[in-house]
Amino acid sequence: MNSYLPGFRLVATWAARHGHQIVLAVTTPPGTGRRYGAGDNPFVLDVPADIDVLVTGRLRTVAAPVIAALEPDLVISAAYPRLIPPEILDLPRYGALNLHPSALPAGRGPNPIRLVYDGAATVGATVHRTAREFDTGAILSRRERPLPEDLTGPALFASWTEMLAETLEEGAARAIAGEPGEQQDESTASYAAAFTAAELVLDLNEPAATIRRRTAALNALGDQARVRIGDRDLVVHATHVEPVDARTTPGTVLDEHPDGLTVQAGDDAVRLVLSRPSA
Repeated sequence: MNSYLPGFRLVATWAARHGHQIVLAVTTPPGTGRRYGAGDNPFVLDVPADIDVLVTGRLRTVAAPVIAALEPDLVISAAYPRLIPPEILDLPRYGALNLHPSALPAGRGPNPIRLVYDGAATVGATVHRTAREFDTGAILSRRERPLPEDLTGPALFASWTEMLAETLEEGAARAIAGEPGEQQDESTASYAAAFTAAELVLDLNEPAATIRRRTAALNALGDQARVRIGDRDLVVHATHVEPVDARTTPGTVLDEHPDGLTVQAGDDAVRLVLSRPSA
């Protein structure tokens, strides 16, 4: 159950490595749940031609009977934006699993990269049993590592991909072995809401290191970090901290480059690598 091609590839790679067969991919109709890159093709257009795909928003009345007829051993959701009902969760022999890109129970919800945006020094991944509420099921595998030294959106995405693959390997094996997993500690749970439009705009009054971290978080699934310089609204691909000897007003342009600008931040300067330098 998926709406995002990289998530499907993780599961497909795991299945191929172990000789498992993907009997069906269930996804949402185009235009729904597009939190993973609105400019991408609809999921169904990029799935390999030998995979049967069911496109529906009716999980109980359409998806559940089809899945039941296939008698699956395991249901795996990865980047699927809908709550999966009991009519599906109760079908597979070994249960239903979900891949979530945070070290649960921290960062439940649709936007776990918010943890990095808000100041976390680590990035994580979890495979857990899918429960009646989002991201609350028993944990079968979890990883947590320091932020990559090359702190960019693609580097964060690569860390996620690596850890999700590891947790799927371990978590699926435990599920097939019949292990129940460990219950989540509700006292340490947190919810990661989607970014607001205002949060997409970098605040140049913040320290340069904060701007760098937030740019990486905003760009983990594609460039969406913005900055306003004078009357220009620019898309930022990456940032680099550049120490300065003397400070000036935050937002002041200190230098211009073929790929962007160097501007004063709240402490040091920050070099902005722009997605569209000519903007």
